[in-house]
Amino acid sequence: MKRFLIILWALSATVPVLAQHEGHGVKKAPPEAAQPTTGPQLGHDMDVDRERRGEQDSLDPHAAHDLGAMQDQEGAQSEAPPPPAAFSGPAHAADTLFNPEEMAEAREELRAEQGDARTYLVLADRFETRTRSGDENYLWDVQGWYGGDIHRLWLKTEGDGGLGDSPDGAELQVLYSRAILPFFNIQSGIRHDLSPDPERSHLVVGLQGLVPYLFELDAATFLSDEGDLTGRLEGEFDLQITQRLILQPRVELNIAAQDVPELRIGSGVSSAEAGFRLRYTIRREFAPYLGVAWERKFGETGDFARAAGEDAGGWEAVLGARAWF
Repeated sequence: MKRFLIILWALSATVPVLAQHEGHGVKKAPPEAAQPTTGPQLGHDMDVDRERRGEQDSLDPHAAHDLGAMQDQEGAQSEAPPPPAAFSGPAHAADTLFNPEEMAEAREELRAEQGDARTYLVLADRFETRTRSGDENYLWDVQGWYGGDIHRLWLKTEGDGGLGDSPDGAELQVLYSRAILPFFNIQSGIRHDLSPDPERSHLVVGLQGLVPYLFELDAATFLSDEGDLTGRLEGEFDLQITQRLILQPRVELNIAAQDVPELRIGSGVSSAEAGFRLRYTIRREFAPYLGVAWERKFGETGDFARAAGEDAGGWEAVLGARAWF
């Protein structure tokens, strides 16, 4: 019994000493560094953290409701109209600090210089010669405008004929143009045919503009002083091969509501033209071109042409220039 008590006393004295010297010779990492950066243990610890956060969030069941209510309140405030007091001040706050008459003059000058400028453009879209079956012809298609962004005065003229002869057909249009969309203008005015005989005058209503990133469009209806109703649709597209080399497909369609024998026009689709022009831009204002064009007269219009000893249609080689200033 005495020996057993001696052993217990020795053990009780040895355990505290071992506890004091724990880690001597063994390097123990701190608790944070001991956590693995990858592996299944990390995923387990992250799940535990999320569960703990979920438990903490669940302690306040109204937290999510309050947050949603705050967001709804902020959205309602942003959509609400401004209070009436926002419109109680002067139309121009600067008038309260400076002479209102001088400020009115300054605003008018700014409007005139920035939004009411008068500009102009003259464009010879087609000025060319055509060769078909040994016959040489010429053609012009010129238009120009003067005005601002909304209201403009347009002049258009086009015609054709045999090289060295007077024009077989020539017309002049004087139009008022108003912008109705960022890329389109509605036009109305008068067209007068200088040839062929008999001369005619027409009322014109049309639409001209640019279908964004596609093609330029020019559509018009004509009501003559004899009551003849006709229409014309033109479209062209610039395909930029290089910075200077441009291929332009072009189509034109002429329609008549009735026969006009004195002008050798039949009802329906009277004529059509399609072609390609390849132009090279020497300067931005001047670009010569060459190409091919196909035209055809249909129905009674073709019969009128053949009766006069003309071809109803065919291919033509085209050489010309496009210019503007």
